[in-house]
Amino acid sequence: MTDAKSNDTDKWDINITSGSGYLDFHFDELWHYRDLLIMFVKKDIITVYKQTILGPIWFVVQPLLTSIMFFVIFSRVAHISTGAVPAVLFYLIGTTLWGYFSDTMNVTSKTFTDNATVFGKVYFPRIILPLSKVVSGLVKFLIQFSLFAAVWLYYVFVSKQVTPNWYVLLAPVWLCFVVLLSFGFGIIITSLTTKYRDLIFLVGFGVQLAMYVTPVIIPLSEIQGKKKLLFLLNPLTSLFEAFKYGFFGQGVFDIKWLTYSVVFTLVTITLGFIIFNKVEKRFIDTV
Repeated sequence: MTDAKSNDTDKWDINITSGSGYLDFHFDELWHYRDLLIMFVKKDIITVYKQTILGPIWFVVQPLLTSIMFFVIFSRVAHISTGAVPAVLFYLIGTTLWGYFSDTMNVTSKTFTDNATVFGKVYFPRIILPLSKVVSGLVKFLIQFSLFAAVWLYYVFVSKQVTPNWYVLLAPVWLCFVVLLSFGFGIIITSLTTKYRDLIFLVGFGVQLAMYVTPVIIPLSEIQGKKKLLFLLNPLTSLFEAFKYGFFGQGVFDIKWLTYSVVFTLVTITLGFIIFNKVEKRFIDTV
């Protein structure tokens, strides 16, 4: 009887240990804590604009105002060509994609420093917090993308200045890799900031500079010489161009550089999980 009772008490729902390896990601815990993930996502979406006048409309206003500003400055004043694609449409999809990547990377890169007090009080899979930022950002992206879709449909069926092709069906695939890349970079940076706080100040500045080597302002087809190689070495470039190629029927669709972007993304997200898994075991002593 004693042995039976002791065996029953040994059957715990969760075993929290510090001896697991760096490759033990325990993805099954994410499903177990799915309600917490959903709660964090709702919190991110609702509370950001809860006390604003326009509320969620800001999700649409932000990329729209940015696109108009880019159109005036770069297209009308600087006379930077967007090729055969209407400038407004080109800037709208560029700012929408870039906005998701930069915002997600920025917020996930502050996971440990911004939530140290929460992590020190209660246990839950730490990866849930940055993952919630990725998911909530994706919800915002889909809202913003609806604006692009409306303008795109006008240029396709009314103005007839844009002719999409069947590669548009692959757009969700390229978006998934953008999501993974932002997530991977974010969890790598937040892991490093537990020890090197200076990175917090460099990330925002670095992300702003990275936009100028990504085809947000100027299409890759309009770039020549060594500058083009610099753009192509940016893993976002081929993903953005493939996304645009399907919707516009114009741009650069290069399998070689797409493969590079895909491999780079997979390596980044894998490395991110390994570093995050390593740091989360001891970060509370350094934050």
